[in-house]
Amino acid sequence: MRKCLWLWGLLFIALGFAWSITAERNPRTERISDVAVAVSLKVLKVKSESKNAGSAGDVLEDDPVGRLKVYVYELPSKYNKKILQKDPRCLSHMFAAEIFMHRFLLSSPVRTLNPEEADWFYTPIYATCDLTPTGLPLPFKSPRMVRSAIQLISSSWPYWNRTEGADHFFVVPHDFGACFHYQEEKAIKRGILPILRRATLVQTFGQRNHVCLNEGSITIPPFAPPQKMQARQIPPDTPRSIFVYFRGLFYDVNNDPEGGYYASGRGARAAVWENFKSNPLFDISTEHPTTYYEDMQRAIFCLCPLGWAPWSPRLVEAVVFGCIPVIIADDIVLPFADAIPWEEIGVFVAEEDVPKLDKILTSIPPHVILRKQRLLANPSMKRAMLFPQPTLPGDAFHQILNGLARKLPHPKSVYLKPGKKILNWTAGPITDLKPW
Repeated sequence: MRKCLWLWGLLFIALGFAWSITAERNPRTERISDVAVAVSLKVLKVKSESKNAGSAGDVLEDDPVGRLKVYVYELPSKYNKKILQKDPRCLSHMFAAEIFMHRFLLSSPVRTLNPEEADWFYTPIYATCDLTPTGLPLPFKSPRMVRSAIQLISSSWPYWNRTEGADHFFVVPHDFGACFHYQEEKAIKRGILPILRRATLVQTFGQRNHVCLNEGSITIPPFAPPQKMQARQIPPDTPRSIFVYFRGLFYDVNNDPEGGYYASGRGARAAVWENFKSNPLFDISTEHPTTYYEDMQRAIFCLCPLGWAPWSPRLVEAVVFGCIPVIIADDIVLPFADAIPWEEIGVFVAEEDVPKLDKILTSIPPHVILRKQRLLANPSMKRAMLFPQPTLPGDAFHQILNGLARKLPHPKSVYLKPGKKILNWTAGPITDLKPW
């Protein structure tokens, strides 16, 4: 089998080169560039494709304006603006959604200045903007910052107390959301910050049956720099001459803010390297070239394996650049899964099946690949994964609002009888109870 794959790979490379010459003479909109697919392109006319692509776009382009009103608490700048002033790197970090969501809401037509008519309340806290000199996030102050902010709003306004946060949402883009730790074992031990357990959490972390994912949370994409990605676009008719692409760590050493070590992705990344480092179909490496974005646009499949957490910016990059994401993260909950047809645009591979990755990908029929590429070419898919400045209809900001709107109206059980308390303010590690 391995010998067969080697021969298949050499044939792919050789004919991929021939295809690129043909493409220069006769540019086409179809994206598949491998041998078998190139031969099959002319006969691939799936009638349902345009309909399905359109329906996905229709959902993604829902307009939240008029469907909800959001009140933005005015907090002292020590919770947001002053933190950012100390470290502007937070604007380009993959956790930057918390900053840009705040900016978006301040000028959004869904914002109301009258809290009595609000459906949702938003507390602007930049809890992830605490970076080491090398840019790694430190979440250890976050619980105290969040507690401090909630103590402030609960003592200054009546709205938190009437629901204990059930009509409030918080953006918590840490590795494991409101568990506020980057190591899974410690995040599980901590659990979600107790005073946030009735709130709606807008977070990048998503994994089914996990203590760090509340029911009703909204899973979002991590921040990826839209302007930078847009500037690195290559002509859309460029042939995809790379079969499988990945750049990143396989064994994560010296990438722990506390100086420790972890095995990347529960061993899934190591399995990718050990099984396919010499396979000609796999362009994988730890080196991060300056042509990284361009290379993704030349690839058919882009690996998106779990690392510290199930999610990573690679998922955003793959969708934006039209590279079919190969998602290797068991039980992952993907961004805006109620609107984006992930099963149709991606490939899911169980972590235990990584050694069979070559067989899995080479066995996907050409017409299935083409259909996924056509869906990925839908501008709605790309916009939904990005936090652009200025904002655009259907972008990630609007998808968050759509997610909040779909949770309305709030059930009567959200509102507590006067004086009733559910949350335990003294629960959690002692360190979390110290003043911030």
